[in-house]
Amino acid sequence: MSDTESIQAHAQALDLQASDQLVTAIVTSQRRALDSVLNSAGALGRAVDATAARLAEGSGRLMLVGAGASGRLCIQDGAELWPTFAWPHERLELVMAGGPQALLKSIEGVEDDVSAACAEVDALGVCADDVVVAVAASGRSPWTVAWLESAASSGALTIAISGNADAPLLAPADHGIVLHSGAEVLAGSTRLAAGTAQKATLNAFSTALMVRLNRTFDNLMVDMAARNTKLDARRVRMLQTIVPTLSEAEACSALLGAQGWVKLAALLAKGDSVTSAEARLKRFGGSLRKALADIPV
Repeated sequence: MSDTESIQAHAQALDLQASDQLVTAIVTSQRRALDSVLNSAGALGRAVDATAARLAEGSGRLMLVGAGASGRLCIQDGAELWPTFAWPHERLELVMAGGPQALLKSIEGVEDDVSAACAEVDALGVCADDVVVAVAASGRSPWTVAWLESAASSGALTIAISGNADAPLLAPADHGIVLHSGAEVLAGSTRLAAGTAQKATLNAFSTALMVRLNRTFDNLMVDMAARNTKLDARRVRMLQTIVPTLSEAEACSALLGAQGWVKLAALLAKGDSVTSAEARLKRFGGSLRKALADIPV
């Protein structure tokens, strides 16, 4: 029996426990799940580096793929990449077994539909420029396994995130990440510890990837795309952190000239024109650090 499907003997009287004991048991198991992500840091880091190298070269897409709870976690994480890092919509595919209608309502049988998985890979035109991250707690979901196998045969860089070692999902993967989150407090409910491990892994992977792709400066979201009053104030604070000599009025003026793009505004505040700043960023692969260092003192 796989780790994620085994039954915890000490939790078999779960329904007899007091509510505070229930909460403690559930949270403790999820804390162990986070430790499993830390234990996979080496493999995860190698996957980040390989993905960054592939995506930095051209117009390849990042594809996050999963069924059921795993698919919902993929969509949740991927949906944040544009507002947080301005990762282009056309370079992101969020694919869930059963399609968008399966996001809010479980659709039985879709995670077993191997032919549908292969058809989706063909329809999306997956190729060697792309990176596919497939997530499955069991590592055995036929739809997810077929998706990754088909993507691998198309030349895509393939990454598997599984809650079990020796799972079929790991076989076609260039990089396999195994999360030993262990047996669930509620037997078989992999939205709990396994889900926590998956969410933390996706958070770490996508954030580290965007750092490697020069979409941050220090620990600042200088490519942030989302706009609202709170975030506009945050832009001013970020810009003043990067260029500490700026007054609030000067920071607002630079941001206005950069249409809210903090990275560009920092270069404008240092005396660059919009045209020169955009060219400088392009020359250095979007790295604000290198672009700032290139401006004559």
